Amino acid sequence: MKDTILVKGLEVALHIGVPDEEREQPQILKLHLELVPENGFSGLNDDIEKTVNYYEVSLRVKELAAERPRKLIETLAEEISDMILREFAVVELVLEIEKFILPDTDFVGLRMSRSRV
Repeated sequence: MKDTILVKGLEVALHIGVPDEEREQPQILKLHLELVPENGFSGLNDDIEKTVNYYEVSLRVKELAAERPRKLIETLAEEISDMILREFAVVELVLEIEKFILPDTDFVGLRMSRSRV
């Protein structure tokens, strides 16, 4: 099993949806992240600089999500995954997004796995 940092239930506000009227008001999506750091957890010696700062990741995710409206959660997921792999010392990630829009469901969503090539 790989060393993994978990961020569960990150709430992100953004304008998203296929119909124009759905994008008019911000929606809250819930994100779950599993991040595999480049160097694992061995030898950290309590030094935040040697690992992935999940607080910084969460700030960047929220910032990226708020940059512009999108129609698809798939687009958002791809952009978030690309950004994390590019800007942080993460070699693999799993991202889940929950959207609370469809009646008679808990949520609709997706799960995406990405890694550096």
